[in-house]
Amino acid sequence: MNNFGKNLALWIVIGLLLVALFNLFQTSSRKGPQSTLAFSDFLADVNRGQVTDVTINGNNIAGHFTDGRAFATNSPNDPSLVNRLMDKGVRITAAPFNENIPSLSGILVSWFPMLLLIGVWIFFMRRTRGGGSLRTEMDDLKARVRALEAKSGRSTAFDDLTDGKR
Repeated sequence: MNNFGKNLALWIVIGLLLVALFNLFQTSSRKGPQSTLAFSDFLADVNRGQVTDVTINGNNIAGHFTDGRAFATNSPNDPSLVNRLMDKGVRITAAPFNENIPSLSGILVSWFPMLLLIGVWIFFMRRTRGGGSLRTEMDDLKARVRALEAKSGRSTAFDDLTDGKR
């Protein structure tokens, strides 16, 4: 494997490790599995006093029951929801709504085609010896043909065509 292939493999491994590390630290602080709950069931549980705390993030509501189970639900625009939660003694935490902020994986997916094009461009620039034109490839081809002509002892019109004489 050439040096470029080893470097490319190393950078791919580093990138995958960074994505895995990012996802490791993005885990939620809630313990246990989280169940999805219908909004009407959520309201019924609040009225029965079975909800201890909630975190409201835009229309998303996550929280815990009195037995420690976690839940999540989506709420419609209900202006009386906060008052109802406060009346039942539910601890309310409001989180800023950040749906428009892309995650690292979203950024990688959107930039992957551009990074792939840059990688292919670098590969071809190295292949043509530092960004030169195909002139160096033609010079190598001419040298091989001349060596074969000298070995076989016969001449062709290759020299006239490649040197600009016709």
